[in-house]
Amino acid sequence: MLASSGKIQRKKFNEKISRRLRCHWPSAHGHTNTKINGGSVKKIDIFFSGRLKGNGTSEYLGTAKQTQPFFDPNTPLNVSAQIGKSAYLSCIVHNVGNMSVSWVRHRDIHILTVGAYTYTSDQRFMSLHKRETNEWTLQIKWVQKRDAGMYECQVSSIPVMSMFVHLAVVVPCAVIQGRSDVHIEYGSTINLTCSINYATESPAYIFWYHHDKSGKVAVVNYDSDRGGISVITVKAEVSTSHLVIRGAREADAGKYYCSPSNADVAFVHVHVHSSKSPSAIQTSVGTLGNRPLLTVLTMVLVTVST
Repeated sequence: MLASSGKIQRKKFNEKISRRLRCHWPSAHGHTNTKINGGSVKKIDIFFSGRLKGNGTSEYLGTAKQTQPFFDPNTPLNVSAQIGKSAYLSCIVHNVGNMSVSWVRHRDIHILTVGAYTYTSDQRFMSLHKRETNEWTLQIKWVQKRDAGMYECQVSSIPVMSMFVHLAVVVPCAVIQGRSDVHIEYGSTINLTCSINYATESPAYIFWYHHDKSGKVAVVNYDSDRGGISVITVKAEVSTSHLVIRGAREADAGKYYCSPSNADVAFVHVHVHSSKSPSAIQTSVGTLGNRPLLTVLTMVLVTVST
């Protein structure tokens, strides 16, 4: 009977101690589910701790201070990854102790990793963590558009601490500067510039293709017997490729495609006009805007008479 009474006393005492300690932890509104901006160390003052002796009486152990884990304030909260490449979401936690660090995909509350272990059938996700370090990295291989969104790094403290990292998936885009139709006089220079926008890394290559009027498609070769062709590629934050064709001929007309390794192709239609051909002038006047029809007919008549 006495043994049973002692167990009940110990249970009640431990419940009081537990309630006493919980009331000094940060409130849910203060430190849970919030972004870490300041990064200051948050401490919990334990004003009282004790244990029950075998006879049911308490023994005072004094005061103590415990340091709570906190997220590193320099952790990137916005990460961009190029589609098809790998994304790395970092979570640095100090004073983690024996607590676990997990990554959760926020859109469906799916637990992806816990510690160094992965808890998803999608093999593109992987936890990267080295022992005796305070960094837990979520790696996403072959990033897809649907991977964009919010990811939550959780620490199994009481209450749970969370930090949110937003992943943006970018899709590079090739753009040829200028209009989609370029009109060039016979013998002049064709000058095309292609830029690769929204890329997180430079393309491995940028090829130019020519689709001529006969339907043949071939890589533009600056070493060809034709001569007068040069390609200048500049790799930078926004990579560019310049195609220059000197002494334009009718055979140079057609579609030109800019094809980088990391983006879809862009194309432009090049028209080469000969000043000796009346039909060529009629085609080129399409770019003259809203000039009176009489002026256009006069130009054709003068050309024919000469």
